[in-house]
Amino acid sequence: MSKMSELDLCIGELRNAAKSLTVLADNLAALFGGSGDAEFETPAKASTASAQSQPSPKAVTLEQVRAILAEKSRSGHTAEVRELLLKHGAAKLSDIDPAEFDALLGDAVTIGLGEDEDG
Repeated sequence: MSKMSELDLCIGELRNAAKSLTVLADNLAALFGGSGDAEFETPAKASTASAQSQPSPKAVTLEQVRAILAEKSRSGHTAEVRELLLKHGAAKLSDIDPAEFDALLGDAVTIGLGEDEDG
């Protein structure tokens, strides 16, 4: 493989990782009621804030999960995606309980992150 092809592959993987991390950060921010851009509140600040002023966490959608799983599958991780679906209770995404989407997405973003870099 030429150095430019290898560089293009690395850049593509870096972009995929960035997308995955962005989705993960958005979900964590939604889960903990933050905007994602603000610093975490200290317990003192949190106790003075009204519970009504915090937005409710957004539910993870089928489309969000499908996008990440499709990206992972295209990156050569189809077997891991299938295993993950089975772990969460179904052979295909459309059969998974929506209550599992958040956990499934959390597991999905980790697929391929620990791969060996020297190919």
